[in-house]
Amino acid sequence: MYIGVDCGTQSTKVVVVDVEGEAILGEASRAHRLSEGDNGRREQQPQEWVEAFRGAFDEAVTRAGIERHAIRAIGVSGQQHGMVALDAEGLPVHPAKLWCDTETAAHNAALVARLGGAAGCLERLGLVLQTGYTASKIAWLRDTNPCAYRRIESVLLPHDYLNFWLTGEKVAEAGDASGTGYFDTRTRRWRHDVFAEIAPELDPTRVLPRLIDSREPAGTLRPELARELGLSPDVVVASGGGDNMLGAIGTGNIAPGIVTLSLGTSGTVCAYSPESVRAESDMVANFCASHGGWLPLICTMNVTSASTLVRELFDLDLAAFGERLAAAPIGAEGVTVLPFFNGERVPSLPHATASFLGLDSRNLTQANLCRAVVESATFGLRYGLELLGPLAAGASQIRLIGGGARSPVWRQMVADVTATPVICPQVTDAAALGAALQAAWCERHDLSLSELCERLVHLNDASLAEPKAASVWAYETIYGRYREALAQHHGVRVD
Repeated sequence: MYIGVDCGTQSTKVVVVDVEGEAILGEASRAHRLSEGDNGRREQQPQEWVEAFRGAFDEAVTRAGIERHAIRAIGVSGQQHGMVALDAEGLPVHPAKLWCDTETAAHNAALVARLGGAAGCLERLGLVLQTGYTASKIAWLRDTNPCAYRRIESVLLPHDYLNFWLTGEKVAEAGDASGTGYFDTRTRRWRHDVFAEIAPELDPTRVLPRLIDSREPAGTLRPELARELGLSPDVVVASGGGDNMLGAIGTGNIAPGIVTLSLGTSGTVCAYSPESVRAESDMVANFCASHGGWLPLICTMNVTSASTLVRELFDLDLAAFGERLAAAPIGAEGVTVLPFFNGERVPSLPHATASFLGLDSRNLTQANLCRAVVESATFGLRYGLELLGPLAAGASQIRLIGGGARSPVWRQMVADVTATPVICPQVTDAAALGAALQAAWCERHDLSLSELCERLVHLNDASLAEPKAASVWAYETIYGRYREALAQHHGVRVD
């Protein structure tokens, strides 16, 4: 039996996977609190991740009805880019700043300038620093809280922190490390010279975790934790990875020809590449995959986070929101939303705010506002999909994951907006499954990752949405309206 863990923005999920039986036997989750403040501050307490893991693990194993000694390995997926800065005792010197924190936008711009602009970033890192990456968070802490900064003994990512708690080892792997901003995604090595630009007082050989291969274990369980959880101390903890990388594994996106699109709190679009990618757009992140190769990716910051705000504004449950969404016509009778409640990464608008455009006395309805926010979030993902160029253009299928993928109306919308067939895996919370698959791949050398994906990644044929010609044509006009609004209100070029 193998345990998959996904520590996300809203909750930590745990799944129990039976590789031989090709089934998920149990699953559970526990919520986290998100602390939000002025200037785009978004933080969490790492201890809440630990407590969420404990609760979700116990419930998932109980639901699975298995003997705990049957568990062989644990894999951890985590929200990317978060800064977990620890002192000499292994305690956080500051709450973890998250991927969606935009308070560090000015520090990011300053770092990009010091590295020689986009060209300099590409030369040293293989990608261009974005607001939200770990690098600017460390620079921000140095400027705003020097006392905490001086106590730093190590800097980890969220999934690295959970691995540290599980094993006592401070390690990192290439997929998640790709989003730090001080890692060369082409050579899979820390860039100590770039780290020196961010934190000149910190010794990177001491502060940065040891890099391991994606199939290499982070370690085994700490004996005292193994006793607490009722597990063998020989349980392997896999390298783990970022949620996008392990979500790709959990959807079987481990070879060219498939696009994984996530309708989660944020939105991501990624496609596997066997080679490092130099994209035409600086907004495409040339991340490494967590199983070898690369996973070029774009991330938008407002998907279900935006739709949830509108749903809660009208005090609608998910079923009622779905009814409103289906009731409004394509184009929401002229309503366009720029859904940048959290700023935006793609396009790069860290200080942007949301706008509702085209409202009049006839189209101001709940249904149209619900439809417009979902359409606009989807347009943002199409905008990102187009930036991936040939990797996405050659895709035969989009595999849809995340909470929004449960909506048949939203699935059809994605198919029509992208003019590509869309299908969901049976497990739409794919990062936790991907973590369990990576754990099995790490612990069992008799099985390849592709064999593991064949066993456990099953598509839900009932979720298939084929693009409808009339709707595809209609959305071309509506998407053009969205792009015009981007240009008019935010200066984003319309090609």
